[in-house]
Amino acid sequence: MRKYLYICIAALGLSACSSDYLDTTPEAQKDKEKVLGTTENIELAVNGLCKAMSSQYLSTQGLNGEGTILNWYGTFNGNDAQKCANTGWANVWNNNYHLRPTSTYTVYPWFYYYKLVSNANAIICHVDDAEGTEADKAFLKAQALTFRAYSFFRLAQLYTYRWSDYQGDTDGIVLRIDESLGAQKLATQAETYAQIYKDLDEAIALYKKSGVEREKFYQPGLDVAYAIYAKAALNREDWQTAATYAALAREGHAQMTLDDYINGGFHSANDEWIWGVYEDELQNLNYYSFFAYIGCNSSTTNCCKYPVAISKELIDQIPETDKRRYLYLVPTDAEYAECNAAGRSQKSLYNRARKDYPDCLYSESHVYAYMQFKFMVAFYPGGGSFPLIRYAEMLYTEAEADCHLNKEAEAQELLYEAVAQYDDAYTKSTKTGDELMDEIKLYRRFDLWGEGNDWFDYKRWGDSIVRKTNAQGGSFKSDFAVTINPEDGNAWTWVIPQKETDYNELVD
Repeated sequence: MRKYLYICIAALGLSACSSDYLDTTPEAQKDKEKVLGTTENIELAVNGLCKAMSSQYLSTQGLNGEGTILNWYGTFNGNDAQKCANTGWANVWNNNYHLRPTSTYTVYPWFYYYKLVSNANAIICHVDDAEGTEADKAFLKAQALTFRAYSFFRLAQLYTYRWSDYQGDTDGIVLRIDESLGAQKLATQAETYAQIYKDLDEAIALYKKSGVEREKFYQPGLDVAYAIYAKAALNREDWQTAATYAALAREGHAQMTLDDYINGGFHSANDEWIWGVYEDELQNLNYYSFFAYIGCNSSTTNCCKYPVAISKELIDQIPETDKRRYLYLVPTDAEYAECNAAGRSQKSLYNRARKDYPDCLYSESHVYAYMQFKFMVAFYPGGGSFPLIRYAEMLYTEAEADCHLNKEAEAQELLYEAVAQYDDAYTKSTKTGDELMDEIKLYRRFDLWGEGNDWFDYKRWGDSIVRKTNAQGGSFKSDFAVTINPEDGNAWTWVIPQKETDYNELVD
């Protein structure tokens, strides 16, 4: 079965080779028709799409599917996390590649998500003619549509401007919605979001029609479609739609218990995970995986020497009564004073970390102030599953949307639900207006820290990234202590890769 799954992936074009940007050979089309002739085979192809979210690409270490998007594009280049003393990657962390069309960092998301789109399109175009029950065909088509909508959404986040800048009247992405591979112009941003909505509307209808439910947390299902709808609507500033679908996405899920939250809740699937990425110990990516770059107890040099830490300025705003602070090595003033300029300790803070977090550190791990213990590997050197969308994210999404809808009482209630379970001293907020919004944003940043939302949230909010050194009251090494304003770096919009413009003469 496993071998056949990889045959399905290969036949559909999910390859790590950069030379097959878009496969146009007649043989590939014949292979698709053969592979996708039955719903049983199409189910394997959908599972292949799930596996593609934890696969290596472009023969480059660190390009591991969805984990790369969360780490490199969502967390490391944002406002609230730092890769301690890893100065060799300062250009990545400081968002200096947005206008380089041949850079791997520019190419990767475009390449990866259009790979998913191409394979989802093959399923969408062939499933109706496949042998199998109508219920299975409806469900599998819904899953493929969900993958396509998610991929278009991610591409829009990265390669188009903030919705607030142009209200959709600007370039979007290439909307490849069938198996034709000819030149195609860019849709507008408004057309891009309309297609995302359309795909999700059709997927939702098909999920309901099928009566089939997904079996695994890493597969798309009705709740996943709702959650992607909420995320896309929030990015598009379609507040009522965001609120409606965030509430629907939470049905059937619940917040993690405190014990789960601080003891493996971010590498072992639980009821809070609406959607996640699965990595099997027998098929893991080793030094290429998500946790190989963020796992506190990973045996990789990247994590042992350069752990990921939360920003001092962020965690200092969270009350000490919030038990989730346990996941971060917050130093006392005396402990912080004995750290070096980069925050590394070899004295009292080091000793406390080794004593209080014995299972969270590898034997050779360096200890830094504010380092995180939220993300721990499930198996060495850096393997494990991880969440893409959680119940908590949908709480903050609905609360933020409600603020824009002047439904402040509802937003206060949602925020209370998100926080009170972990902080016995927290009382329902009485703030209104901008102050309420700021509190929602603060707890969203803290609760979802490291889960790949940081940079994307700051972009859509139009807020400046402001990182400060120790001397300035922060915790960043000077190489990373930069200010990035909303208008900088092409307004945080990645240029379309040259691979696309070389292939597609209708995109300039």
